[in-house]
Parts: sequence; structure tokens; C-alpha cells
Amino acid sequence: MTETSDNSLPDFAKGSINLASARLGAKGLYATDEFFAPLERMLADAPASFDPDLYDDNGKYMDGWESRRKRVAGHDWAIVKLAMPGRIFGFDVDTSYFTGNYPPHCSIEAAFIEEGDAIESIEWTEILDKSPLGPSAHHFFDNADKDKVWTHLRLHIYPDGGIARLRVYGSAHFDWSKVGADEEIDLAYIFHGAKSLAWSDAHYGHPDKMLGPGRGINMGDGWETKRRRGPGHDWAVIRLGHPGTIKRVTVDTAFFKGNFPDTCELLGAYLPELGDELSEAEIAASETWKPILPRQKLQMDHQHEYGADVVADIGPVTHVRYAMHPDGGTMRLRLFGTKA
Repeated sequence: MTETSDNSLPDFAKGSINLASARLGAKGLYATDEFFAPLERMLADAPASFDPDLYDDNGKYMDGWESRRKRVAGHDWAIVKLAMPGRIFGFDVDTSYFTGNYPPHCSIEAAFIEEGDAIESIEWTEILDKSPLGPSAHHFFDNADKDKVWTHLRLHIYPDGGIARLRVYGSAHFDWSKVGADEEIDLAYIFHGAKSLAWSDAHYGHPDKMLGPGRGINMGDGWETKRRRGPGHDWAVIRLGHPGTIKRVTVDTAFFKGNFPDTCELLGAYLPELGDELSEAEIAASETWKPILPRQKLQMDHQHEYGADVVADIGPVTHVRYAMHPDGGTMRLRLFGTKA
């Protein structure tokens, strides 16, 4: 099994982020049993892998969460804290490489848990009823209620077995009503609801990584394209977390030394009705959006700061097009401004 491509994902996953991403901060809090493989592996961002010759003290090494064979009544379950509060559009319960040891069924419950609440007293709501699973496959399930906000999930497997990956597709929930009209905030932060919608290439890293927390942990934690051998340049179209006016830009090439872009630029547009899946015509039109940051020379492994002397005030925007010329890697893109 290999990771699904964007083209093979269901509609609910397009324009979504994985709320169960360990890289973004999702955590496995509890499992009734993790004898063969720990819960934390199920939340890994990399596709599941398999080494036929790899064993550990408890048996075959499996890349996911796996409980032992149940010899008593009941079933196994686990609690996952999502990377951020969010609305859930659907799931991928991935049993890749689990062939004779996958659970025949699963179900999922959700809860909104405030900081400091005791999990033992939480009331759970079932959002995926008991559903069949098969061997070594991606199982996509739509979530009917896409408006409620959740912070935690409880995954049930019946009666036991292994799940390689759990992907929870949705959108980050951020209370923009608490942000003052003149308060500076990163409009392109993934925790604030920003999302990459289209891009030219993501060979070494998805452009969503540019919108993540911190400055990055290594070269694999940013957006990097393959080496361009023909004309043109690489680009990504990003939906901001909230319409706003961009006043300050940070382009961080941390860790990118022999592969940073030569130059970059930023364009923007106010298109509140633009959908999450862009047509070829809409992508082409983004090339004519208004310039926010004119083309700038970049350095390797450096945090580039651009202020009012360079950044054009074009008014409120909902989307931006970040371009790297001709190719390369950007670790983080920060677009500081005020909400509209």
C-alpha cells in the first residue's frame, strides 16, 4: 500500500487539513492495549511502511497502532487529542499492511474538551457508527455533521487488531471574534484556518508545511519542489484563515541551503466566493492578482522580513499566490496583518 494521492482523495478531503497530524501536535492520550505497536505511530504524517524482516521484543514490527489478540469479552479503543479544535469533514481509517491482523469494524466518537476538563467525565458523541474495515486499504468515511467543533476523538476497533494511520480531514477552528480590529495576527497560520488549495509541485514537501508552527525542525518540514528543468516557476495558492489586510511578510528559508529559491513574490486577491477546489481557469487568473510583495532576492537558511517599505497595501484579501523562482524550498511563510 502507498499513501493516497490528492487526485484519489474523496471530496471531503480536498481543501482540508489532517486534524490528527502528529507534526501539527495531535497526540494519542490513551489506549486499552498497545502491546504490538504504540498508539502514537497511528498519527504519524508519513505514509505507513512495512519491513518484512523487522521484529521487536513483542513480535512483528508494525507501523501503526496494534493491540494483542483479545481473549476476553469487549473491544479495544483509544483516545486521540486533535492537533487543534476543528470541524471534521471525514476520515481515512487506513489498514495498510495489516492483512491478517486488521479489525473487522471500527467506530468513532468525538468530544469538545476544555482545558482542565477530566476526560473520565466527558460525554462522547458518536459521529461514525460501527463500520466495516478490510485488509491493507484506505477506508474513507464521510462525517454528516460538518459544523460542530471537536477537540478529541475516541476510536473503537472491534474486537482488536491494528490501524496503520488515522487521518481526520477537516478545518481548524479559530475564534476570530476575539481578535481586535487593529490586532496584528498571522493570517496564513494553519491553526488560524489557512490552507493551501493549489500548487505547481510538492515533490519533497506539501505547501501546507509553510503554514505550520515554529520555524521548522529540518529540511523536510517545509515546502520544497523538485528541480525545475524547463521554463516557468513554482507557486502555491493559499486561502487565508480570515479576510484581512497584509502589512508584514516573513519568508523563512531555514535549513534550505543549496536548494533555496533564487527569488520570491506574493500576489493577493479578495475572492470570498472562491471554492476550495480551483479550476484551471481560476489558477491561471491568480497570475494576474495584485502584487503584495514584489519579487525579492532570497538567501539560504535565512529569515527574510518585509515591512511597509516593501509590502504594498492593496486592501483586504482572502487568497494569496506565493511564487518561488524558479524552484526550491521555503520553510515558513508568515503573513501578518489585521482582519477585515
